[in-house]
This record gives sequence, C-alpha cells and structure tokens, in this order.
Amino acid sequence: MDVGYHNKSFESSFESVDTAGKVITCKAAVAWGPGQPLVIEDVQVAPPHKMEVRVKILFTSICHTDLSAWKGENEAQRAYPRILGHEAAGIVESVGEGVEDMKKGDHVIPIFQGQCGNCICCRNEKTNLCQRFGVNPLKSVMVNDGKPRFSTKDGNPIFHFLNTSTFSEYTVLDSACAVKIDSEAPLEKMSLLSCGVSTGVGAAWNVANVQPGSSVAIFGLGAVGLAVAEGARVRGASKIIGVDINPSKFSKGKAVGITEFINPKDLEVPVNERIGAMTDGGVDYSFECAGNLEVLRQAFLSTHMGWGLTVLLGIHPSPMLLPLHPMELFNGRQIVGSVFGGFKGKTQLPEFAKQCMCGTLKLDEFITHELPFDKINEAFQLLVDGKSLRCLLHL
Repeated sequence: MDVGYHNKSFESSFESVDTAGKVITCKAAVAWGPGQPLVIEDVQVAPPHKMEVRVKILFTSICHTDLSAWKGENEAQRAYPRILGHEAAGIVESVGEGVEDMKKGDHVIPIFQGQCGNCICCRNEKTNLCQRFGVNPLKSVMVNDGKPRFSTKDGNPIFHFLNTSTFSEYTVLDSACAVKIDSEAPLEKMSLLSCGVSTGVGAAWNVANVQPGSSVAIFGLGAVGLAVAEGARVRGASKIIGVDINPSKFSKGKAVGITEFINPKDLEVPVNERIGAMTDGGVDYSFECAGNLEVLRQAFLSTHMGWGLTVLLGIHPSPMLLPLHPMELFNGRQIVGSVFGGFKGKTQLPEFAKQCMCGTLKLDEFITHELPFDKINEAFQLLVDGKSLRCLLHL
C-alpha cells in the first residue's frame, strides 16, 4: 500500500470540511460489557474543550492491554459502555482553547502516558511519569470537567480508555496526550509508537541502557518483547535470548535480532538454570513481558549476580505480590519497572519517530495483519489466538 498517497488524498478532502466547534457523528467500536463482541455503531463526539484536541484516527491497532480490558480482567477497567484502543495515528481535526503546539491538519500520535510539562514529575529528567496525565485505568472521563466527550445518539455517555480511546473515527484527547510528528512520516507505521514499539525499544534504551556486547533475555515474545529485542539489537547486544511457549514467535524473533530461543516446555530444568549455563552465570539484562509472576521470578534469577538488571514490562492484574525474598537482592541483582519505555512523550517521541523514519528500527516486522475497521472483532481473535503481533485497522 502506498501510505503517502493515502495520507495526502485524505488530507485534501479533510481540509475542505469545516467541523470545528460542531458535534461529529462517526463510527466507533463500542464495548458494552466484558467479553462481549465490540459493536460498530454511530457515536457523537463533542468538540474539544480547553487544552484538548479532536483527532481523526486513520490507523489503530490492538494491544494486549486492550485485550485484557475487553475481557474485564481488571476491575478498575470496568466502565461501560466504553471505547477502547490506545495505539493509533491520525490528523488533528480541531483544537480547543489554549492549545498552541498543534493545529488542524497536524499529524499526531495519541499517547496513554501523557506529559503536561508542568508537574514535578514532568520537570524531573529522571522519570517520564506525569502527575496529571499519567496512565490510569480508573480514568474514564476528561480532566477538564469530569465528563466524557463521547455519547450515544440518545445522548447517553460513553466512557474513555487510557487517555486515548482510538477505536473511533474521531476521538478527543487532552493535548498532553497527543504528540505532533513529522508530516512525512508514514502514519500506519507511526501508530506503533503509541505503545508497543516505544514501550519495548525504550525499555532497552532508556530504562536498561543496554550496552554493546552485552547479553539479554526476553521473556514473552509478543510485540513488546520483540520490540525489546529490536532495541537491544540496535544497541549492539551480542546475545539476545527469546523465551516463549509459542514456537511460532521464533521465526519472527530472528528478524529483529534474537540469536537463541528457549521454549520452557522443552526443558527439564528451570529456565534460569538453562540461561545461566548458556551465559556463564546469567545475562546482563532480562525483560519480563508476559505479566506472569513465575515468569518474573525466572527472569530475575536469569540475570548475573552482582550486576544483573531485570526490567518489568508485563501487566500483572493479579493481587499477588513480587515472588522475591528481600535477601535475594543482596546478590547484586536489581529489578525495575518501565512505563512507556521511559519516553517523555511530548518532548522525546518526535525524535524517536525521526529515527524510525530513517530505518534505524524494522517497524515493518511488527505489522503482521491489516484489516478494515469493521473487522475489529476478527483482529481481536487473531491476538487471542496468538497469530498476530499487530493487526493494523484502517479507519
């Protein structure tokens, strides 16, 4: 597909339509309850309020976080009806009062981990968290007035999800959760930067700071895990071990730099013992991308005593606590969590997007399927069945 052609043809028609300040009726995939098929229906999208932007979504995809929310695995995510989705790319349709860094026609990426630029966290270079617009599964309305911008044709509220709600032809974002990128960037690929690729690559670059010649083990080879591998490859890691119980992930892993694979089902010893034997005592860095406590423990023990670092990326809905004894930390191993790969979205993501445009990263490897938006339930099933990394939906 000639992405540039589609972007430009859309923009020419988009510019001729003036919908600023008006309610827009459009199609959205509405979740009416946990595990129920999403329903494509007409919804009303209000104009953006102060410091908000309304965005025409052109491409969106499905992440495991969308999947777990759709299943209702986390009580905090059960607000219905709701519009899910948080990985996308689109074009600004209109901006609210006070928005100065974006205008109609700008290409943007929605981000679930916002950056207000003013809070104590945003002003601290040691973190990418934001006190006002950080990721919050409890949040289902806009910050301005505590109300959603979506409603049914009858005027009943439809709730937001993770600051973004991209399973809609139009969505309203806090301006802190929209990142302007180069207009020449291919939007279908840039959608990956909303979550999966940024989360994985950033964990390798910003959080772990993987060094040339180092060894890495990645537990869980979904899109995030493979993005970690891609980041480690670019950084010059000499050994990248992929761990997954789905052997179909291995062929895809080779394309992004994984050098060796382990299927725990094939082993007669714990994974950490196998990795220790392969690496003279353990890897320099391990990444847990599965959201499983036992996997987390294996990842921790797979690192080398004295300096090993484990980065936690998986979402853990279980109330169970970390499976570590405090004394195990005296062996010099460390463990740290990573949100959105440590990227400060508004200030750092535009440069990351430019790196991706230059071919630093192999983004094509992550888009395994493409479908029209009305096939969104089929896209969910592909992810459930472990057949897709990212299924790109065209709106």
